[in-house]
Amino acid sequence: MNQQEIQSVKQRFGIIGNAPGLNYAINVAMQVAATELTVLITGESGSGKESFSKIIHSLSARKHGQFIAINCGAIPEGTIDSELFGHEKGSFTGAVDSRKGYFETTNGGTIFLDEIGEMPLGTQARLLRVLENGEFIRVGSSKTQKTDVRVVAATNVNLMDAVEKGKFREDLYYRLNTVPIFVPPLRERGMDIELLFRKFTTDFAERYRIKPLQLTDAAKQVLVQYPFPGNIRQLKNIAEQVSILESEQNKPIDPEILSKYLPQQQQPNRTIALFPQANGGAGTDFSERDLLYKVLFDMRRDVNDLKKLVRDVLMGNGQDTGQILHTHKDLFDSISSDTDNRPLAETNITRLLPPVNGSVRPETAPPRATVPASETYGSHPPVQLYDDVDGDVNDLTEVEDVTHETEEDDSLSLERQEKEMILKALRRNNNKRKYAAQALGISERTLYRKIKQYEIDEE
Repeated sequence: MNQQEIQSVKQRFGIIGNAPGLNYAINVAMQVAATELTVLITGESGSGKESFSKIIHSLSARKHGQFIAINCGAIPEGTIDSELFGHEKGSFTGAVDSRKGYFETTNGGTIFLDEIGEMPLGTQARLLRVLENGEFIRVGSSKTQKTDVRVVAATNVNLMDAVEKGKFREDLYYRLNTVPIFVPPLRERGMDIELLFRKFTTDFAERYRIKPLQLTDAAKQVLVQYPFPGNIRQLKNIAEQVSILESEQNKPIDPEILSKYLPQQQQPNRTIALFPQANGGAGTDFSERDLLYKVLFDMRRDVNDLKKLVRDVLMGNGQDTGQILHTHKDLFDSISSDTDNRPLAETNITRLLPPVNGSVRPETAPPRATVPASETYGSHPPVQLYDDVDGDVNDLTEVEDVTHETEEDDSLSLERQEKEMILKALRRNNNKRKYAAQALGISERTLYRKIKQYEIDEE
């Protein structure tokens, strides 16, 4: 095909642009149109794939036959078989009459199946039979019927990936992909972006009888460099927005004005991704038990680090307190403000600091270190160091003993440690739940629930 024939096709179907990738796609469509081969058109959404299906039909021997474009993703899964292949009366609820499907009414013509990747697997099997034998069966019927229809399919997804995931039949993919046509995205078409923008603004100005917009050279560069994830559809929307909202401008549109209508590019997704199981499990599914173990191990490591930190603070160790806390500042990155659901032994670091001139300066102390609430970890809540809230801040001997006792006996279960802390708090506060709850840093209601859970005798 020479350039003159390609240009003639562009004018006939309203295709704007001279990008090499676009010209090649048009050339392939013109060559395959005269055959009966099945064509698969690929490209991003909004890149103009339907125009190529019309080129193929209009230049084929079926140009006098019917052409139907069907969006497979827009038809519900329960009705797509009936829409494509028809149904018999009474075949399902609401089927009060027999009905012909598209493959029957388009006999001798062309069907364009857009978004073919969204077609259900059951319908894919029916479509494969049509492509191979020209046969189909209505829903609710056992009679095989013949049809002579050419299928042109299109998709904006990678069908090979869908095949690997079991969402698309491999045999249907190779049957559809007899002749592939790739429509390049708008961002790869260079100066075609400026030509299309001028076309859209001119058409809009003629329709509403306003003055066409003009872009400065700098604005043209901004327009060409924009990625346009929505392709031609997005460019047309932007051109119409600028035309109607900037129609009173008596000067060309500069980059500053144009940038207001170009959406900011989305930032990359920074959500945490879970790693797939190493046992050959299904995809990226993560075992809940493995996740719980990981959280518990991380919690235990943090608790041990906190114990070492408190020991260093209490014993001095030849270091400045501020220096010690700065060294371990990573332990205080996650702080919870939910006082009702805090773990029982929430440590108040301020109360563990040595007094300054006989008093503690809270404003110089780091925030209280917490770990997630017990509900996050099921029936085994995390354990933290506990300080005697009602005692003298200078009397730290008992706290130090608890620290060493905990370090020496790591075999105690988390539940047992929590129960012991509750008992200590009750004893120190003469079994007054209100004051014991305040000392533990939890609500009185939570303490009452824990007492019942561990069957603690308050006598």
